[in-house]
Amino acid sequence: MKLSKRLFDIAGSGAGLLVLWPALVVMAVIVKLDGGPAFFRQTRIGRRGRPFRILKFRTMVVDAERLGPQITANGDRRVTSAGRWLRRTKLDELPQLVNVLVGEMSLVGPRPEVPRYVERYTPQQRRVLDITPGLTDPASLRYLDEGARLAAAPDPEQLYVGELMPDKIRLNLEYAESATMASDFAVILRTIGLISRQSAIPSGA
Repeated sequence: MKLSKRLFDIAGSGAGLLVLWPALVVMAVIVKLDGGPAFFRQTRIGRRGRPFRILKFRTMVVDAERLGPQITANGDRRVTSAGRWLRRTKLDELPQLVNVLVGEMSLVGPRPEVPRYVERYTPQQRRVLDITPGLTDPASLRYLDEGARLAAAPDPEQLYVGELMPDKIRLNLEYAESATMASDFAVILRTIGLISRQSAIPSGA
């Protein structure tokens, strides 16, 4: 499946960039007008523990990582006005089609973590690093309300590290055991449906 999955990733990301580039340009301009650079790059850990630079539309104020934690709860004051909409609709992740095209990511796979959280992985959890990280995955769809959960927690980082992150790893390892091209395609369709529904919800709803 590895070769066919890679060909699928190349075809899917290439087609996505070709079709979506006008919208991506518009979104980049909107983010730029909100103050600061249009894009945000951050070191994440990829397959076999190799670091790479993930690409996203910037949704937070410049130097946000120095002003708070690396997780983002709903209501985080570091998030910009344009960033709130982009994060809610998940459109801030679309530039990662470039990461997929160059082989650093896949269309479907575990969302890549920052180094400080990967350092906390148990030996069992490190098995997730045998899988190419992805743009979307079943765990992300399951935890669509992650930002709200974090906002409601007394200690958001403890909730993430102690509960959410381990369960997402478990879900991704279980999915990987039986993943097929058809199941990957189903995850992509569910993600597109989610983005469409979230985009139709008025801001602040």
